[in-house]
Amino acid sequence: MYSCPNRLFVARKPMFVGSNTFLSQIKRRYGVKKAGFSGTLDPFACGVLIIAFGQYTKLFRFLKKRPKSYRATLWLGAVSDTLDIEQVERIEKTTPLDEEKVHETLLSFKGLFTYTPPKYSAKKVGGRRAYDLARRGETVELPTLSSEIYDIRLLHYRHPFITFEADVGEGTYIRSLAEAVAVKLGCRGALSYLERLREGIFVFRHEEPLNPLDCLEPPKNRYLANSEDLMLGRKLRKESFENPEPGIYTVVFDQYFAIIEIEKSGNVLYLLNKVELCSY
Repeated sequence: MYSCPNRLFVARKPMFVGSNTFLSQIKRRYGVKKAGFSGTLDPFACGVLIIAFGQYTKLFRFLKKRPKSYRATLWLGAVSDTLDIEQVERIEKTTPLDEEKVHETLLSFKGLFTYTPPKYSAKKVGGRRAYDLARRGETVELPTLSSEIYDIRLLHYRHPFITFEADVGEGTYIRSLAEAVAVKLGCRGALSYLERLREGIFVFRHEEPLNPLDCLEPPKNRYLANSEDLMLGRKLRKESFENPEPGIYTVVFDQYFAIIEIEKSGNVLYLLNKVELCSY
C-alpha cells in the first residue's frame, strides 16, 4: 500500500495493452483510487507514460512534456486501416530501396508536418471518438493538422523494415508520419513497432517518484507577504510577488505549492492552490 496520496512518476506501458487498462493495473498495484495519465498511447505501442496520483493529477498541463521522442519501425508494403499491425489486411510486394534514398526521405520531413490524423484515433468527431466510428463502419472525416518534426533519424533499414527515431511536437501521430514516409517512397506502409522514448524531461526510471517542482514548466516566483494568504486562498496582489510581471508561476509555501497567473491587468488568479509536497 502506498502511503502518500500524491505521486508523479513515469511508467512503461507494454505492447497490446490499452492505456486505461494499464492505469487500472497501476492503481491496483499501488492501492490507490485517484490516478491519471498524460498522453494516451495506442494499445499496440509501448513506452513512456506519465502517471500521477492524488492532487498531482491536476499537474499534467503544467509539466515539461515537449518535445516527445519515439522509435518506430515502418513495414513497407503492409496495408492496414489502423496504420499499424493490429489490422493488417494484406502485404504488397515492394522493391528494395537505396538506403541513401530512405535516409533523405526521412530527413525531408523535418519541419512543419501537415497531415490528416488516422481514422483509428482518439480524436473526437461530433463528440464521439474517431476509432469508435471507424469500428462501426461509419464515415470519419478528420480535420487536417500541423505539427513540428524537430528531428528524424534513420537507425537501420533491412527491407521491408525501416527503423527510425523522431523528436516531435505535441499531438503528432507517428502512424501518420510513417504513412507519409511510405507514400513518398512509392508504396503503402504500416508500423510494426512503436515506442515512446521520452516526453520532454520524462523518461522511464523504474517508476521512481519525481519531485513535481523539478517537472513544472512555470518558473518559480516568491510570495513576499504572509503565506497564510495562500493557505486560505485569499485574494493576492501582484505587488506581493518578487516578480510582478505578467505570466504563470509556481509559488512554494510551507509544505505546499500553488500555480498562479498574474494577468496584464494586474489581477492574480489561482490556477492551482495548496498542492501538497510529499517526501519519499
